[in-house]
Amino acid sequence: MALAAPALRRYLLLLAQEHLEFRLPEITSLLSLCGGQFSGEQEICVNSPFWILNIPSEEMARGLMKRTVCAKSIFELWGHGKSAGELYASLKNYPTDKMLPYLQSDSTYKVHIHTFNKTLTQAQKIKKIDALEFLPFKGKVNLKNPEHVFWILEDYGMNPNDVPEEPIHLYFGRWIADGQRELIESYSVKKRHFIGNTSMDACLSFIMANHGRVKPNDIVYDPFVGTGGLLISSAHFGAYVCGTDIDYNTIHGLGKASRKNQKWRGPDENIRANLRQYGLEKYYLDALVADFSRPIWRKGMLFDAIITDPPYGIREAPRRMGSQKETVKSVERRYTEEIIPRHPCLKLISNCEQLLSSHTSRRLITMEKVKEFKDQDENSYLLDGQYMPYRGHNSFREKYFSGVTKRIAKEEKDNQK
Repeated sequence: MALAAPALRRYLLLLAQEHLEFRLPEITSLLSLCGGQFSGEQEICVNSPFWILNIPSEEMARGLMKRTVCAKSIFELWGHGKSAGELYASLKNYPTDKMLPYLQSDSTYKVHIHTFNKTLTQAQKIKKIDALEFLPFKGKVNLKNPEHVFWILEDYGMNPNDVPEEPIHLYFGRWIADGQRELIESYSVKKRHFIGNTSMDACLSFIMANHGRVKPNDIVYDPFVGTGGLLISSAHFGAYVCGTDIDYNTIHGLGKASRKNQKWRGPDENIRANLRQYGLEKYYLDALVADFSRPIWRKGMLFDAIITDPPYGIREAPRRMGSQKETVKSVERRYTEEIIPRHPCLKLISNCEQLLSSHTSRRLITMEKVKEFKDQDENSYLLDGQYMPYRGHNSFREKYFSGVTKRIAKEEKDNQK
């Protein structure tokens, strides 16, 4: 006799409204890391801050929140609706036996109200809380240190210039756990001991580690390590980290400083010092000076994850070029799905875009190794004609600076008139 699968429970995920394209791959990867999976039955709108997820257990929900930086909080969902009436009807249909353990007379609780895209007065909040008197609360209210916290969450849409009088969706649930948003501030590059001009910001570093499903005792490698920002996020999650970079000065913490009002780097500005700053030095293996185009590693399984921010062939800050109309056309012409790197040993998991300006963006590509490398796989990607026009970062560099060159030439021509 086959064992029945555990019943999925419904949870409400409250997400931060930034890096929208990165959120779904992060949550999907973390559910997989916790032993679950993201099913097609999930009720989500990708750009909304409210997602309803079906998760097997509260333990898995807590495990998800111990890692995510894209989500703020998760709740056991007791009811939801498109109006107050629908919400109340949904709550009345929620099984009483699932409510009672958190509503006992010897317990304490409070109710918190969260609104998206609208601010309520205190009087309005109290009125909404009082409307829930039909729920069998028996405990005492404790606003400072309650055992259980219940949330009313109201969604007033995505348009700040057209806020409806009433919410378009309402939710009620029991708070389970918060995400790891505080890591963004505590690991901020502004507070970091050793930084460079291209140091990855803390939020994206943790998102990339989560996309890579980094876990304790993994070995993580960054072939363009720079100042080690991506090593720090992986080490925070318990992975052992190492990297390489072609820049001798960066690896050894020498040369000019990147900070304002500081001419030269100090004697202890290096990658190891960065990990020491966060109490993570024990996870640091080493960093080597090496050219990534010339392999230095022996054959065999070495790394559990490779997480990197490769160079784009430019160091200058983006400059506006051409008219808005010309920019849109050029972006549409430059990017197509066909230029995404492919390999028979790798499976594309996600492809997320981050806009940098009106005319430039970059993509976070996540791939999973699906088979062992064989000699015949070495140049297989070159056999496909779709890769011939694409030449990696040099292609981007040439396209980027061709616009600058044309603009400078036009300015010089205009000045001669």
